[in-house]
Amino acid sequence: MLMAILSFAVCMRQLPLKAAEARGDGASKSLADQATMSKALEDRANEQRSASAGIQSFHAFKFTDQIASSGIRFRHQIVEDAGKHFRGNHYDHGSAVAAADIDGDGRTDLYFCTQLGTNRLYRNLGGGRFEDVTLRAEVGLPNQISVGASFGDLNNDGLPDLFVTTVRHGNHLFRNLGGGRFEDATQAAGVAFSGHSSGVVLFDFDNDGLLDILVCNVGRFTTEETGPGGYYVGFKNAFTGHLFPDRTEYPILYKNLGNFRFKDVTEEMGMRVLSWSGDATFTDLNNDGFPDLYILNMQGDNHYLENQGGRRFLEKTASVFPKTSWGGMGVKFFDYDQDGLPDLFVTDMHSDMTGLQTRLSKQDFSVEFEKRKSEAWCTKEYTDAYLQGASNNVFGNCFYRNQGNGKFEEISDRIGAETFWPWGLTVGDLNADGFEDVFIPAGMGFGFRYGINSLLLNEGGRRFVDAEFVLGVEPRPPSKRMRLAFELDSSGADKSHPLARGQKGVIPVLAPASSRSAVIVDVDDDGDLDIVTNEMGDEPQILMSNLSEHRAVHFLQVRLTGRKANRDGLGSRVEVVAGGRKFTQFHDGKSGHLAQSSMPLYFGLGEAATVDRVEVIWPSGKRQTIDRDIPRNRTLNISEPE
Repeated sequence: MLMAILSFAVCMRQLPLKAAEARGDGASKSLADQATMSKALEDRANEQRSASAGIQSFHAFKFTDQIASSGIRFRHQIVEDAGKHFRGNHYDHGSAVAAADIDGDGRTDLYFCTQLGTNRLYRNLGGGRFEDVTLRAEVGLPNQISVGASFGDLNNDGLPDLFVTTVRHGNHLFRNLGGGRFEDATQAAGVAFSGHSSGVVLFDFDNDGLLDILVCNVGRFTTEETGPGGYYVGFKNAFTGHLFPDRTEYPILYKNLGNFRFKDVTEEMGMRVLSWSGDATFTDLNNDGFPDLYILNMQGDNHYLENQGGRRFLEKTASVFPKTSWGGMGVKFFDYDQDGLPDLFVTDMHSDMTGLQTRLSKQDFSVEFEKRKSEAWCTKEYTDAYLQGASNNVFGNCFYRNQGNGKFEEISDRIGAETFWPWGLTVGDLNADGFEDVFIPAGMGFGFRYGINSLLLNEGGRRFVDAEFVLGVEPRPPSKRMRLAFELDSSGADKSHPLARGQKGVIPVLAPASSRSAVIVDVDDDGDLDIVTNEMGDEPQILMSNLSEHRAVHFLQVRLTGRKANRDGLGSRVEVVAGGRKFTQFHDGKSGHLAQSSMPLYFGLGEAATVDRVEVIWPSGKRQTIDRDIPRNRTLNISEPE
């Protein structure tokens, strides 16, 4: 009973908690709160399922968590700043999961990052089973407070290399030696920056055929004090860091010089972007053949940087995206309406973090509440000086529809793209109908109530419909909604902790489950896409789809091999023509919050059983057409012409 009382008290209120609540004086209310949460989730599930009759996209399939049978035994471990001694800082952003075929056997392997403990690399054995190959690969980085991870072929040898970021334990570049083995090439490569790094983007900014590296840095949010495991304790005022210029850590752009050597060209390329940036992405928006950048800001204006022929980047935000999200956390370019133009989805976490006391006291799980923008809360709680001017901001998710000719329209509310407590987003055609859907990991975990992950089904490029309850992603089973956050020694070192006062012995404290990063990939090679998450302080979810058991799935995977372009073909545009329709994807490797993956592009074909032709526009501008020997429901390997 004590564990239940503590967990309910922790889950349903914002910290700090009163000692009376920890002693159990609020037990009745805590139990009532838990019952309220369960009832609210049940009501919301029933409401969404009832409304599913109006969903026009195919949705008669389910996802089930098969972590138990997968062979994956990884568990993300948090630092005490994100749990036991909860402090409001950026450790709660969690860590990445990234995917790549590391050994060339044709199956996609998984790499999970953690704060404490050891990162884990799992080799895909097929059929949804994995084996832990971390020790052999030597990519574990124990207690390094790992954050982001990106796979990409940095030396064009056909093997995906790995870049991992950390908080003040130095970033790491691993060279893939083949056979599932890596070597740490960080020092010789010249990329050993040690700061508050986050997402990392691999792209060829100057089209010389070599992938360059952009490292996003959040900004200095830690003190010199260290805690268990060697992490650096955060500032008490970490979330006002954007008001202190001396805490800025600019993004770093490394140019690839070849032979695993890199040069910091941040200054000469005009990349001194004042931004508390957790992530970024790229695409060629102005069709000049060079990739442009969109860099997020967690607290303030995002930045769109136009590439000037690989010689310099110029800020063009105001002329292209006059209003940006204020608390940007996740970002992805993709063609949501299949008109051949890249659209942009930005998720906003930090706007949803305002007005928390009022919001949490409502215990409102309704769609209406969670689909509401946060402007009223932000402008009420924060001063204009804190917001640094907010007339050009949207307080919530932004979805920019590309209208052509460099014009974008923000339509997030119109198409149902607003969500609550979102981290990043990952995109894939989950029902194989030709339109890419969106999975958004969400939730706050310790100190807050349970928050749902969102699955947005794309209805023919017209709108997104909420389908997480319909497709079995939510709610998690009651046994999976809570996790052990930490334990307190109430008779010893932790006796002064608010949750330990008046108690004796070891007290286990629970917290609600919450996801951080995700990747959409065909885990078991059955032709439909599955979802893999990295949770905060918990084991992953391996959400396996049974779509292929309920309908004939028509698809084509496309794997690119660049020759003049970078080996991965990143920056290419791929068009698939089938059944009188054209499907377009922009190859950026962007797979979710904090991560970039090396995977083939997956095209759902709807009712079309065969493909008429595939066209690739390589970063060089060269157009290549394949109109024969295109396999059905398999992978098409395309090599750039000499």
